[in-house]
Amino acid sequence: MAKASRLTRSTSQPTEVSEGQVTGTSEMPPTGEEPSVHAESKPPASDPMSTPGTGQEQLPLSGIRVIDVGNFLAGPYAASILGEFGAEVLKVEHPLGGDPMRRFGTATARHDATLAWLSEARNRKSVTIDLRQQEGVALFLKLVAKSDILIENFRPGTMEEWGLSWPVLQATNPGLIMLRVSGYGQTGPYRRRSGFAHIAHAFSGLSYLAGFPGETPVLPGTAPLGDYIASLFGAIGILIALRHKEQTGRGQLIDVGIYEAVFRILDEIAPAYGLFGKIREREGAGSFIAVPHGHFRSKDGKWVAIACTTDKMFERLAEAMERPELASPELYGDQRKRLAARDIVNQITIEWVGSLTRDEVMRRCLEKEVPVGPLNSIADMFNDEHFLARGNFACIEAEGIGEVVVPNVIPRLSETPGRVTNLGPPLGNATYEVLRELLDISAEEIKRLRSRKII
Repeated sequence: MAKASRLTRSTSQPTEVSEGQVTGTSEMPPTGEEPSVHAESKPPASDPMSTPGTGQEQLPLSGIRVIDVGNFLAGPYAASILGEFGAEVLKVEHPLGGDPMRRFGTATARHDATLAWLSEARNRKSVTIDLRQQEGVALFLKLVAKSDILIENFRPGTMEEWGLSWPVLQATNPGLIMLRVSGYGQTGPYRRRSGFAHIAHAFSGLSYLAGFPGETPVLPGTAPLGDYIASLFGAIGILIALRHKEQTGRGQLIDVGIYEAVFRILDEIAPAYGLFGKIREREGAGSFIAVPHGHFRSKDGKWVAIACTTDKMFERLAEAMERPELASPELYGDQRKRLAARDIVNQITIEWVGSLTRDEVMRRCLEKEVPVGPLNSIADMFNDEHFLARGNFACIEAEGIGEVVVPNVIPRLSETPGRVTNLGPPLGNATYEVLRELLDISAEEIKRLRSRKII
């Protein structure tokens, strides 16, 4: 287990609230305290973005209110990014159970929060509203009228079934920006199909490429990459839409299919097939574009990644191997010759790496500036000096659990760095606060709505 003293810590403080803004944990710590993403063990001062300022400057998305009404990650993760840079994120959930993400992943001492929920539902306030009831819809529309961005990821047609179509939402708030993330997008013959990251990986072509030739395609990692990638495209769309709104005053609809977000990052497979009819196949731990370019096991049973994508890089590797003749024009100094002798070149690399410990391979490659890196487990990362120097882990206090280590904020901005104020909130922790202070609903009416299970 990592020692918390080596990781970035965060504390939340109460804050004064301007008119029309919901109260909650502070976006900034008091004067003199370090911001929430500031590492206790400061990296060298030569890195201008290693220490995110004093925490007193206004964050770039302060004053933007986001409603996250989705489930799991595809879409909601975009809200997490916006929240890290100052947006107020209201997580609207069903009163009974809330977002299923609360029960997805490793359980904790809190019945309504797994580790996945705590990490990815950061910087939110939970508001419970039952959108399947008419009163809940009316309440939700009041919230939409006072917000800037709405994020949802239900199966296309679901919001319409609840009376929350885009025309209705736009009429309620003409400046509203709405991000809709779904497996296949809002249009097309497959639009109503269920969509998850695993299915999107398969449909987009990513899973077809993962694994060894002639064998069963494997999962491209255990993380739901498609959900994260779709959310990143969604966040970009939101920022573009905010710029358009600044210029015109009008909001707009953003439509992202998880599969197409994954497909967009698969480099040249489309033009290669369109021009030459070439279908890229599974290539195992290697790559069709370069050699050696893969994963290699060291003498002590550990692994390294080596990527020689140019003739110069291979020349450096040959020097690290103390076999400079391998990079001669007569042998493998030319990329085309290496590719033609792929198996031979790979076997030479396998034997060399396998004769040394991983540390020795790393040392020799780094001395010759060969692109090399260890295949890290999470335990390796917790103890890696670069992860620690960059402050890539944040240690955040979670209600009812204690300190939890989560990935820190990226990207790193020099003037307006992001922060983590709180991890995934308890279900409904801000319902009364939002209804009473933002929507100006009386305490008696809130009590009635609660009794009818509208909230």
